[in-house]
Amino acid sequence: MENFKQTVDRIRDLKKQRQAIILAHNYQLPEIQDIADFVGDSLGLSQQAAKTDAKVIVFCGVDFMAETAALLSPDKKVLLPAPDAGCPLAETITAEDLRAKKREHPKAAVVCYINSSAAVKAESDICCTSSNALRVVESLHQEEILFVPDANLGQWVASQTSKKIILWDGCCITHHRVNTEDVKRVRHLHPDGLLLVHPECRPEVAALADFVGSTAGILKFAQQSKAKKFIIGTEMGILHRIQQENPDKTFYLLSPGLVCPNMKRTASLAMVEAVLRDMSNQVTVPDEIRGRALAAVERMLSVS
Repeated sequence: MENFKQTVDRIRDLKKQRQAIILAHNYQLPEIQDIADFVGDSLGLSQQAAKTDAKVIVFCGVDFMAETAALLSPDKKVLLPAPDAGCPLAETITAEDLRAKKREHPKAAVVCYINSSAAVKAESDICCTSSNALRVVESLHQEEILFVPDANLGQWVASQTSKKIILWDGCCITHHRVNTEDVKRVRHLHPDGLLLVHPECRPEVAALADFVGSTAGILKFAQQSKAKKFIIGTEMGILHRIQQENPDKTFYLLSPGLVCPNMKRTASLAMVEAVLRDMSNQVTVPDEIRGRALAAVERMLSVS
């Protein structure tokens, strides 16, 4: 316990020295969330960081999130405690893949989920998040939409729009491994629990849910609902925050498979301390990509 306290104290001292802030995604380990200045979803964190006068951003998440922070805060240094923390969903598509797909569908507008590399964002017309994807799609004048890279999120949008949605065959392996048998099992165990799931889940799982939404949406729903029991269908890291915010309510995880190993790559406070001490693992976006990628993000923000 003393070593833990000493590590926390050193991190706080280093933050002051470096004029740094720490961002932690909702899926991070509890101790990482507790040391952070801001906890939330990837875009929201980057937006909050951009509004601060910090000179350094430590992003406890995966690589595309740090890239997004670098897009929105070009004057700040963005550090990633776990440089090997990639995103299997983002890695299903490259800029070259997207250019080839665009040639197959020249009339389609490209809507790119925020969970993608800056290079892919740069090839897109507009970005979206899981909370605004439908709004973004509906804002476009094109009737054909090439939606990349998450097919489950794309199908969820397709179920609510008359536009033709062309899907890329990508998925978040953590959300995608959940199936209807998991839902039946947990509904049997907790018949009075409301099921809240992320739209990265399979469509047949989302169809059985009481609420489908982003991490921010799930947190808001749980807080505003009068219900006392909830089954959570997204990565287990969210349980820490959702329980803190709702101490009088009970939460169950939909499936034991809802663990993202990449989100757990930031495995200790020592890793956060190390990047602050050494100013290591800086994430940058090349200038030739940054302008176009940022434009896609800004178009989304203007719609939202």
